[in-house]
Amino acid sequence: MKGIITVVGKDQVGIIAKVCVYLSNNGINILDIAQTIVQGYFNMMMVVDMSYGPSFEKVNDDLQSLGESIGVQIKLQHEDIFNSMHRI
Repeated sequence: MKGIITVVGKDQVGIIAKVCVYLSNNGINILDIAQTIVQGYFNMMMVVDMSYGPSFEKVNDDLQSLGESIGVQIKLQHEDIFNSMHRI
């Protein structure tokens, strides 16, 4: 199963590292990643393979907690739902 992770917030050192360490520690592979910083605001989108990690719900809860601890908003969506929401 693939998931889409988005991270948004005020830029600071270590955002990518902390998210990537969490994913690595939980057996979640990053398939694609893009990030930008616009006027001090950080925005990252990742496509991840969640086939071998913990449940979607656990990862979602953990990422939300991680985001709160570092002052950014982290959201996880199923790839199919993300695609449906962004279809033109």
